[in-house]
Amino acid sequence: MTREGSLEAPTRHPIDWKSPEYLDEPKIVAEMERIFDICHGCRRCVSLCNTFPRLFDYVDESDSGEVEGVPKEKYWDVVDQCYLCDMCYMVKCPYVPPHPWNVDFPHLMLRAKAYQFTAGTMKHPVRDRNLSSTDRNGKLATIPVVVHMVNAAAKSKPLRELGEKVAGVHKDAWVPEFSPRPFRNNAPESKAHAVKNGDRTAGKVALFSTCYVNYNEPGIAHDLTKILDHNEIPYTIVAGEVCCGMPKFEQGDLESVEKLKARNIPKLAKLARDGYAILTPVPSCTLMFKQELPLMFPDEDDVRVVRDAMNDPFEYLMARRRDGLLKTDFKRPLGKVAYQVPCHTRVQKGGLKTQEALESVPDTQVLTIERCSGHAGTWGVKAEFHETALKIGRPVFRQIGEFAPDFFASDCQMAGHHINEGLERSDAKGNAELRHPITLLRMAYGLPD
Repeated sequence: MTREGSLEAPTRHPIDWKSPEYLDEPKIVAEMERIFDICHGCRRCVSLCNTFPRLFDYVDESDSGEVEGVPKEKYWDVVDQCYLCDMCYMVKCPYVPPHPWNVDFPHLMLRAKAYQFTAGTMKHPVRDRNLSSTDRNGKLATIPVVVHMVNAAAKSKPLRELGEKVAGVHKDAWVPEFSPRPFRNNAPESKAHAVKNGDRTAGKVALFSTCYVNYNEPGIAHDLTKILDHNEIPYTIVAGEVCCGMPKFEQGDLESVEKLKARNIPKLAKLARDGYAILTPVPSCTLMFKQELPLMFPDEDDVRVVRDAMNDPFEYLMARRRDGLLKTDFKRPLGKVAYQVPCHTRVQKGGLKTQEALESVPDTQVLTIERCSGHAGTWGVKAEFHETALKIGRPVFRQIGEFAPDFFASDCQMAGHHINEGLERSDAKGNAELRHPITLLRMAYGLPD
């Protein structure tokens, strides 16, 4: 007899993406019909994003009122609404494995996206490939002189309107500026601190800066190095790093993910075996190494070694604190801070370590918001999804506006900028300033910017 729900800890099956059946369209459609029928009978996920409301609307509008009455071509509209936040799997679904119904909705959507990518049925293939080519975009955009032209174009209303028509990027969506001084080219050398290992933490750090921080907001990584130096933690910068692969993963381009993995993992595995903790200041990148690559390549020892050494910065710093090796000589209170927990931080199941760090600063009040911002990597800037992305983020915007903080922050700086757009649109921003949590901690220590 099939039981209702599950009280067991969820588990994740490996992504069998090299199986001949993985990209078999009839099998994918059949599995979508099976899973969609379970979701229709449950509907616990309706408040998370637009994927489930779209599915349930199709069901309710059908003649039968059941999934069987939904035309199969509508299934792909549901797939396009999913941005792989993973929250339905992590916090809502009672039927995830080991339940016999074996519902893994995000990885089913990944499989469908992989089929769309390989079959060439993506609606905007050129745009999606360009948006997910983060290393290439960063290298081109940060060429001297070019960087100023690119940044100016991003602020030009006529060019943004043209970009929406030609490239499919919403004319009003926030897009990141590019820094003329990428982090990896200008990273400071670590001071010669002694390595002090703790019971929970390695005493030296390797910093995987990520594409976004390297090319767009290098100040976040500079602030992190200042915090590490202040706490006498020696660090090194990962040499020759390339994109973690998450942007390609979200498009279903799994072969490109494999190529990027082949370039990153050997370097990172060597650092891990040499006793380094690896820090990544973007949650999606951390998640890629902690969860998705190990599920795509479950038999590779190097991938597992990197997974075990990979840390969110605040996960590492708070473990360092429990080891009695983190300084708490804060010089500046932060006042009221509204902190949004990104979905890809929650999925890592590491607890509210950023909140813990911010609350350790005297005279600091933290409002923690565990709701999706709606930005979702490249998804939220696309012309057809941007307004929906803002709608998804409304509960976050409302709570921040009501709290009237001095600062608002997210571990995902792209989500932070999306929140900023939502606050400005709703006239709820007040005097609040966007700061990354790493920057806030650097400020609390009284370290110079």
